[in-house]
Amino acid sequence: MVPRTNDNEPEHETDRGPATEGTAAPMAPMAPAATADTATETTSGAADAGRSAAGVDERVAALRRVAAAGRRLRGGRVAGCAALLAVALTAGSIAVGNIRDGDGRGVAAAPGAVAPAVLASGDLDSSIGTLQAHLRAQPRDFGGWATLGLAYVEQARVDGDPSRYPQAERALDRSLALEPEGDQALAGLAALAAARHDFTGALDFVGRALKQNPYNERALATRIDALVELGRYDAASKAADTADTRRPGIPVFTRYAYVRELRGDVRTARRVMEQALDNAVAPGDVAYVATALGQLAWSQGDYTTALDHYARALAADDTYLPALEGRARAQAASGELAEAVRGMEAVVARAPLPGALVALGELYEERGAEGDRDRARDQYALVDAWTALARAGGVNPDLDTALAAADHGDADLALRAARAEWSRRHTVHTADALAWALHVGGRDEEALPYARRATATGYRNAAFLHHRGMIELATGRTKDARASLTAALELNPGFSPSAAREARAALKSLGAE
Repeated sequence: MVPRTNDNEPEHETDRGPATEGTAAPMAPMAPAATADTATETTSGAADAGRSAAGVDERVAALRRVAAAGRRLRGGRVAGCAALLAVALTAGSIAVGNIRDGDGRGVAAAPGAVAPAVLASGDLDSSIGTLQAHLRAQPRDFGGWATLGLAYVEQARVDGDPSRYPQAERALDRSLALEPEGDQALAGLAALAAARHDFTGALDFVGRALKQNPYNERALATRIDALVELGRYDAASKAADTADTRRPGIPVFTRYAYVRELRGDVRTARRVMEQALDNAVAPGDVAYVATALGQLAWSQGDYTTALDHYARALAADDTYLPALEGRARAQAASGELAEAVRGMEAVVARAPLPGALVALGELYEERGAEGDRDRARDQYALVDAWTALARAGGVNPDLDTALAAADHGDADLALRAARAEWSRRHTVHTADALAWALHVGGRDEEALPYARRATATGYRNAAFLHHRGMIELATGRTKDARASLTAALELNPGFSPSAAREARAALKSLGAE
């Protein structure tokens, strides 16, 4: 969330020259680049690895004020946090980052990416500016419009700036007007729909793009993302195999790995991502894949390895927020509480979004210094304010809301949000959120089937096991509760300061410790 300097969109109505293939200054991706024409090629596919071992408007200004205000959070109490967000969001905008599940893993799909030439350097702003200048001179370049649209999607994802989405849509529509059913623009619209959490719509655009070009990497990758986010894991696995066959490379490798992880095949997921990291060249690719490996190691309780991966990610890009947040979580799990607090404060200072705010609040509670209880409450209050203003701005924050409100807010709000999200998509994450919201509301018998569903795929997640164990305990299933809670702590004993403490206390009450 940094001030942008490329807010002047190219003219849309005046044709100034013949259609040409556009080029732009390169830049580095914040996530693996999934493009229509070029992939980071490797010597073998992921399956082989698995088998072998428009102008500056008020909304933009609002986001800048959120970022500036966030940088002031480190100095002390977050006084007047609701007012802070209210002032920042007077134009009806909201700073929205990647939706997070309960363990800090990213679950929003379709990270943005554009053509490799545009993704090779580290300056997204100047690259978009170059594209805009090119399109003012060559407004009939349909490929340039498609690339610009994808760049806006990436910019929105990186900065949590939803004002970029209408710009992206206009650019992609312009590309389609110049080349009807062009696969680059259709794949871009699929990515845009996924970024807006319209995963069904994303699949529709994917189908149209692949009809035109079965090898469009962006479309192949977005199909995996959308199917995962809709909970259609069998179909996602088949889509990953297809993408790996057609376009093996970093964007497909990372998605292939995540599908395997959701099935409980951590070994294959790790091997595939290690191969992806070996083949990563661009700093953005290195940071992304190394961070994904760090998150996987952390989720399995291997904090030393996680910290090594985060160090590699930050060596490639020392501003990469997911790596900074992951490092703080791993430091906390390793007992390095002071470093963890400082690290999470730095993350919140740049992007005061729900996942990091909750994590920082829990770190304050764990530290227990003078004033820390109030500091923790401030973080949770800021999440509450973010949720209310997000809804007022037309944003769907239901998964974030359900998880944060269940642990640190309003139980009724948590249940409403979880039910709303479950009505849209049936994933392991939405099942877990609904189970926990029902538990917090005292409806444990109703919660238990959802808790079981959240763990049914084999996905190894300590937070899910903790939730299931507490629900089993509340329903009198003490043997099952002991097994689930023990599994959570054996898998990742530092998954959450407060939740791990609760799990240990519950096991002690059962005579298991």
